[in-house]
Amino acid sequence: MAMSGPPSTRRGRHRAPMADINVTPLVDVMLVLLIIFMVTAPLLVTGVPVNLPETRAKGLDQDQKPTVISIDRDGGVFIDDAQISDADLPGRLAEIMSANAGKAEPPQIFLRADKGLDYGRVMLVMGELNRAGLNRVALVSTGAEEPAVSGGSE
Repeated sequence: MAMSGPPSTRRGRHRAPMADINVTPLVDVMLVLLIIFMVTAPLLVTGVPVNLPETRAKGLDQDQKPTVISIDRDGGVFIDDAQISDADLPGRLAEIMSANAGKAEPPQIFLRADKGLDYGRVMLVMGELNRAGLNRVALVSTGAEEPAVSGGSE
């Protein structure tokens, strides 16, 4: 009687299917998508073209998404990306205030105004914000480069 053992490896060389997944292509695609989103996300933030003034102030820390009110060069007022008339502004601000009525503090408002605007137009919108009880207003600007300091006598 012949003893039967494991099959010879020379005759029947069958490989078992590989159960591991090659994740290298997945990681490559994910890194490319991450870079694309990191580059395009800052470009998608502003919807209304406004020429903002420059300043050297630091940015604000924020807890939640603020409401953005923009005033373009022509004096048009936008809440987020929707243009509203001056007559509708108090009603819309009251809606924003009533939507956050149960919270301890009023919602954060970012006011973006074109630097070519008349000061009175910006103050008119800020007055409506104050009248509605929205007193957490931050004025948005762009970062300015350091001014050149000329040291010398004339």
